Amino acid sequence: MSDSNTTDFTNPSTFILVGIPGLEMAHVWISIPFCTMYAIAILGNFSILFIVKREQSLHGPMYYFLCMLAITDLVLSTATVPKMLNIFWFNSTEIDFSACLAQMYFLHCFSAMESGILVALAFDRYVAICHPLRHSTILTNSVVAKIGLAVVLRSGILALPYPFLVRRWPYCRTNIIPHSYCEHIAVVKLSCADTRLSSYYGLFILFSVIGLDVIFITVSYIEILKAIFSLPTKDARLKTFGTCGSHLCAILVFYIPDFFSSITHRFGHNVPLHFLILMANSLYLVVPPMLHPIIYGVRTKQIRDRLLQLFTHKKT
Repeated sequence: MSDSNTTDFTNPSTFILVGIPGLEMAHVWISIPFCTMYAIAILGNFSILFIVKREQSLHGPMYYFLCMLAITDLVLSTATVPKMLNIFWFNSTEIDFSACLAQMYFLHCFSAMESGILVALAFDRYVAICHPLRHSTILTNSVVAKIGLAVVLRSGILALPYPFLVRRWPYCRTNIIPHSYCEHIAVVKLSCADTRLSSYYGLFILFSVIGLDVIFITVSYIEILKAIFSLPTKDARLKTFGTCGSHLCAILVFYIPDFFSSITHRFGHNVPLHFLILMANSLYLVVPPMLHPIIYGVRTKQIRDRLLQLFTHKKT
C-alpha cells in the first residue's frame, strides 16, 4: 500500500466521489432519468413560486408554507444533483474538502427544514379544519413568519455539527468516497478514528428531529380525524379530508425514503452498495422535489386552476 494511503492527513484537500460503485459503465444511462427528474423539479417548483407570487388570492398561510417547501426542494436538489450529473457525464469526480463539507451541511440543513415545513403545513391543516373560524386570526402573517424563522434556525443550528465533526477526524485510509455526493456516514467511514460521536449524532437527529416532527404531524392528524368524523354527512367528511390529501402525499414522499435511506446506510450491511446509493440518490434527492409540485399542482384546486389559466391564456 502506498504512503499516500497510509499516512494520516487531517482535512485532505480533495475527496473523490465515485458516483455509483459497480455501475460506472452505466453512468450515462443512469443520468437520463436523474436529469429528467431534476428538470421537472426545477420547472415545477419555480411554477409554484411564480403562481403564488402572482395571484393575490393565494397569499395565505398554506401557500406561504408551500413556497418555503418549493425553495427548500430547489436548494436540496441543486446542492447535489448538478455535481452528480458532472460525475455521470464528465467523470468530474474531485470535490474540494470545503465544498464537500458545505454540500453535507446544505443536505442535512434543508432536509431538516423540509421536515419542519411539513409540520407547519400539518398545523395549518389542523387550524383550518378544527378551528376554521379562527384560522385567519391564529395564522397571521406575523405568526407564519415566526414559524418559518423557527424552522430555518432549528435546521441551520442542528446541521452545524455535521461538518465540524467530519473536519476533526483524521483520514488515514483513503479520500475516495464510494458515493455520488458527500453523504455524512459515507465520509465518516473513511476516517481511521473512533467516529461513534458522528454516528450517534446522526441517529440523534434522525429520531429526535425527524421522529418528533412525525409525532407532531401524527397528533395533528388525530385531531383532524376527530373533527372530520364529527361532521354530519359523508360528503362533508370526504370533502374536508380531501383538503389534506396533498399534504399526506407529501409526507409519504418525504419521510419514507428519508427514513429508509438513513437506516439502510447504517444497518444495511448485506444490501448491495450500488442499490443503497441509487435509492438514496433517487428517492431522497430528486423524487420528493419532483413530486411535491406535481402533488400540490394536481390536488390543490386553486393552484391547478391558476396553472390552467396561465397556459390557456398563453395559447390564446
